Order: sequence, then C-alpha cells, then structure tokens
Amino acid sequence: MIALARKYRPKQFADLIVQDHVAAALRGAVAQNRVAHGYLFAGPRGVGKTTAARILAMALNCERRSAAGEPCGECDSCRRIWGGAVNLDVVELDAASNRGVDDARDLRERAMYAASTEAGFKVYIVDEAHMLTREAWNALLKILEEPPSRVVFVFATTEPQKIAQSAAPILSRLQRFDFRRIGPHAIVERLKHVLAAEGLAADEDALHLIAKSADGGMRDGLSLLDQVLSFGEGPVTVARVREVLGLIPDELYGEMLRLVAERDAPAVFSLVDRLTEAGADLGEFVSGAGETLRAVLVVGMGGEPEGLSRALCGATPPRSRRRTSSGCSRC
Repeated sequence: MIALARKYRPKQFADLIVQDHVAAALRGAVAQNRVAHGYLFAGPRGVGKTTAARILAMALNCERRSAAGEPCGECDSCRRIWGGAVNLDVVELDAASNRGVDDARDLRERAMYAASTEAGFKVYIVDEAHMLTREAWNALLKILEEPPSRVVFVFATTEPQKIAQSAAPILSRLQRFDFRRIGPHAIVERLKHVLAAEGLAADEDALHLIAKSADGGMRDGLSLLDQVLSFGEGPVTVARVREVLGLIPDELYGEMLRLVAERDAPAVFSLVDRLTEAGADLGEFVSGAGETLRAVLVVGMGGEPEGLSRALCGATPPRSRRRTSSGCSRC
C-alpha cells in the first residue's frame, strides 16, 4: 500500500497548499518561457519544497502542458517524474549523502550533456542543500554562473542560513522562494479531502489534533494520519489519536483549569508529579496548558477559540472558565 503522503502528493502548481506565491511565480515562468537556471527553495520540512521542484520538472518536460504553464500530470513523462522513477532528464540528489567536492564535480559534468529530447529540460533537484560542503559549492559556482542551455538546478533546504555562511556568492545566482508553514485549518481541510477519497471517517477534533501535532508540515500531517489509521478499524477518534501519538489527555488540562480557577497551587504541583510519574512530556504539557489558557481567555472575552475540544469544554464548567479567564487577565 502506498503511503498517503505519496499517494496524494500534488501533481500541479495549483495543488500546492498555502504556497500560492511560489506556485504563481513558477507557473508564470514556465508559461512565459522565463524559467531561471537556478532556484533555492527554503522553508520548514514537509511544506512542499521537493514537491514544487518535481512539479516544475514535470511542467518543463510535459508532453501536454497547458498554456497556463501547468503540467498535465498524466503523460508518461509526468508520471515518471511524479513517481520518482529513473529519469535521464530529472535527477534527485540527497546532499546529506552526496555532499563532497567529488559529488559536485560529477553533477557538473553530467549537467553539460543535453536533455534526451530536443524540447526537454534537464532538472537537477538537490535536497538538503545546506549539507553541501564549501568546496562542493565552489565546484558548482562556475556552472551556476554560466549554465548550459535548458538546464535547471533546484536546491531545497530547511536551513538557508547555513548556505549563506558557507557559500554566500551562490545566493546571488539563484532565485529564492521561501515556503510558508501550513496552518492547522489548511491541514485539516486536506485531511478531510484525503479521508473522503479513501472512504473513511474521522471526528473533527481528532483531525485538529493531528493538524496541531503536524506542526505546520502537510507531509507530517498525512504521515500521522497514516499512523493512526494503521492502529485499528473504524472512525478516527480523539482518544485513538491521543493513544497512538502518546499525547496528554484533555481531562488533565480540564483538571488543571479547575485547579487554576480554584487557586489550588499545591494540587497543581501534585498534577505535575502525576504527569512525571506517567512519563509524560512536560514540554508538551506546558505548551498545551498555554494554548488551553489562551483559549479560555478568548472564551471569557466572548470569542470562539479553536483550542478547546468538545471534551475539554465539557470538562470545564462555564463559570470556571469565566473565573479562569478573569484570573488570566490579571496575570
């Protein structure tokens, strides 16, 4: 069975979630035949950097590309690139394991050969580009200054500052695109789409919990959903997500809210001791407690927070919420 993160990987620029600024620029460059010879895709993990690079490679070599610059996603070339199959014209390299000067020289030599088709492009996608050594970047400098025709380099990195430190001259020869973190709402909507396509059901709160745990990464969100689905049959529930991911139950946050509202400091320390004995991640608890208190404060001010699940709302009486939010306001 194919992992959900691979099965539902975008095939067109329009499918890139949240990265509209990148999609519009790349689509326009392809449509107007103004593609740069080198790009730097920077951003957190799992937000679409390598996917965008593949879609660019698909668009440049698509047999039925649209006038707007979108690849068809269905021709033989598109399918091979999207699936990561061996391709003479599109090469993906992991700089973590191909980081030396000899690897860079080999890449430079291969880039001198023309594409396999007259209308095609050779595209080199270098992932984890910040892992390249200073000597490797120096070996690539000349070919990035005077690149062969119809050759495109795409460097993807989660740490662009390291490239600036080790190879600052390279940055002026690349077009840089910064990919944004993906918000919980966008992740939840995508998870709903995937579940509908798979014919599966899930609780709304469970999807929000997965989106929160994904920490801005769509790939992480789909991988977590895959993990939860593998745990058992039936709808995806909050309890199931918490059990699989080892998260702290809502009831403990509800208990914490009641203790704060009652100003019972000794009991709060007792609660922390219980969490420690249970092997819970106290960093996660502090983060969750902060989000919960913020959500309660929003409730006290008449708003509708996203951080309170139905279980947490049920565990905390309205009066207690008002008292807690009042206490928070004075802090």
